[in-house]
Amino acid sequence: MHQRNPVIAFAHSKPDKPFSEWQPLDSHLHGVATLAGKFGSSFGAYSWAYLIGLWHDLGKFSPAFQSYIRKSNEAHLEGKPGRVDHSSAGALHAIDRFEKLGRILAYCISGHHAGLPDWESETSPQASLSWRLNRKELLLDAKAGAIPSVTTENQIPTEKGKGGTSLSRSVWLRMLFSCLVDADFLDTESFMDPEKTAQRAGYPAMDDLAPLFEDYMTQKLANAPDTKVNLIRAEVLQACRDRAADPPGLFTLTVPTGGGKTLSSMAFALRHAAVHLKRRIIYVIPYTSIIEQTADQFRSIFGEAVLEHHSNLDVADVARENARSRLACENWDAPIIVTTSVQFFESSFASRTSRCRKLHNIAESIVILDEAQLLPADFLNPVLELIRELQVNYGVTFVLSTATQPALGPHKSMDFDFIGLPGLREIIPSSLNLHSRLQRTRVEALENLSVPLSWDTIAARLMRHETVLCVVNRRDDARILWEKLPPGTIHLSALMCGAHRSDRIAEIKKNLLLKEPTRVVSTQLVEAGVDLDFPVVYRALAGLDSVAQAAGRCNREGGLDQGTVYVFQPESRIPAGHLRQAAEIGRQLLMDIEEDPLSPERFEQFFRTYYWMRGDRLDRENIMSLLYNDRELRISFRTAAEKFRLIDESAYASVLVHYGENGSKLIEKLRRQGPERWILRQAQRYVVNLPRHVHGRLLADGAIEEIHPGIFVQGHGNLYDKNLGFCVDRSMIYEPDELMI
Repeated sequence: MHQRNPVIAFAHSKPDKPFSEWQPLDSHLHGVATLAGKFGSSFGAYSWAYLIGLWHDLGKFSPAFQSYIRKSNEAHLEGKPGRVDHSSAGALHAIDRFEKLGRILAYCISGHHAGLPDWESETSPQASLSWRLNRKELLLDAKAGAIPSVTTENQIPTEKGKGGTSLSRSVWLRMLFSCLVDADFLDTESFMDPEKTAQRAGYPAMDDLAPLFEDYMTQKLANAPDTKVNLIRAEVLQACRDRAADPPGLFTLTVPTGGGKTLSSMAFALRHAAVHLKRRIIYVIPYTSIIEQTADQFRSIFGEAVLEHHSNLDVADVARENARSRLACENWDAPIIVTTSVQFFESSFASRTSRCRKLHNIAESIVILDEAQLLPADFLNPVLELIRELQVNYGVTFVLSTATQPALGPHKSMDFDFIGLPGLREIIPSSLNLHSRLQRTRVEALENLSVPLSWDTIAARLMRHETVLCVVNRRDDARILWEKLPPGTIHLSALMCGAHRSDRIAEIKKNLLLKEPTRVVSTQLVEAGVDLDFPVVYRALAGLDSVAQAAGRCNREGGLDQGTVYVFQPESRIPAGHLRQAAEIGRQLLMDIEEDPLSPERFEQFFRTYYWMRGDRLDRENIMSLLYNDRELRISFRTAAEKFRLIDESAYASVLVHYGENGSKLIEKLRRQGPERWILRQAQRYVVNLPRHVHGRLLADGAIEEIHPGIFVQGHGNLYDKNLGFCVDRSMIYEPDELMI
């Protein structure tokens, strides 16, 4: 039995090791302080971050904790019976030293395990910061054992807090919290698992990535056919290179679909990073169907410098992962991050430690928002305010990339005051005249969109074409229409698992390349990032931006003099809410046959009308008021995080399906071996999300079964169809199935 050492206070223990191999508390506090200060220096907050790190575990000096750590190897955690509150003492000490200003440190310190708290909470009062700051006895206990080098620091940090937007204080506090959490994790990891720490090293510098990109582009351009479209893509690429030296700020990149935005935006970012010493490039994508192919493309250029991070990769495909990339997902310390809108924005408004940890690494970066027209309308005001805040106070350059640029500039009228994003700069010069030069289609509104067309009518029209794509608004619409078409027609929807969709898209591309007859019925999952080229496209009535995205799958490479896009009013009702609003605006603009319906001016008109119609619903959950710049620092971090959800996860539940041999094998492995991490990673490609009430009914009927807690698998063999995916009945409920976490 090890002899007690009552003099040294410990931060962390090691099982079955003598006290000499435990981590002294003062060593941990100074180590975290140094790291946190280093992270905070990227946005001018070294002293604040250093102090937060120095005082975060002050409560571990208490006799109660030191007694406990000698009995338990999990004492550094909180929240379970018998564990000691060691995070409140540092928060109390900050208030004791700096009075009201100490609340800045107190939020971060008190939340470094449980997450950033609300100042006050009616539902969980004991979790609020105001309640915890009344527990003065915890500070007295900690000070009794604390060493002077930790507690005597009383110099108020000289760096000023951030200002300029209504989110300035909350974002600054969350950034400081990120510095603390990441530093705490890293210092603890270096003590507990030095081999894991060693795996984090070795990413190439940003300067080393540009030559790799230039070599790739030189070869790509040399092998590209000499076509009009490829000539324009080269001009777009050069325009991005030319503007990359411009001062950091807010940029737009407006290029019609098929104009080469992905690689051209990366060219801009690499050169901008070199000129302005930016630390990393973060590529933000809205769709599940895009992120994997985009990450794979970048990985083929930059290798392990690319980190792919979204919820599928929180338990993701092992084939694209290694030990270092798993670690980089925790704090985004790779030079190129490919992530999703949900991951980026929900993390930016989060309170949990795991989600906030990476945020300090966004400072001094370049963020490319792909398909910027899909910024969430329900949260548009807080999202745009966050973009302004990160640009003004954290040195972040944003590039809003899209074929259909939303009207995000300021707009003020008698009945609509939209702050938007002042100072947007377009990268592409108007002299390139991209819209008219890349106009490869004509748009025709069937029956002037005044008469709903039956699915039988649409099916009859589709059968006139050997090769045609039809995009509809709802999953059940896709199934109904597919069943009316000849055998060999391909169906695509999110009722098919990811592996199934990938196989079908590969089949479509192969058929088109070989010029074989190809009819496809799909939901909107093909409308962005899926490079298909059909001579004719049909689109069910939707917002003008969706019509333009569908048009981007028509005559994409310019092989025809002109492709045709037919827009029709379907017999089914357009889903209620913002989709129906967008469709009604689109109808009005498409009915005016005298004007080009997809001109940039029309998109400006479409988005202005759309935002005006939503009015105060551009902040549906009142996020701005929860995070308002209150001088008393009474901020509701946790409530805001709970309300800022781009997807209502409570509406869905997942089921693992028998698709192909791999899907069935994975289900069998889960049954035999349990929910091992590597199996769950592979299984993500074989998951379908269902409306929760449908999921519950299937579970009650035995059609699906729960083989481990929270893991549901397909039971009946006929539930998953090789053409349609998951089949329950002919009246599937609509969900916005392309957005992902």
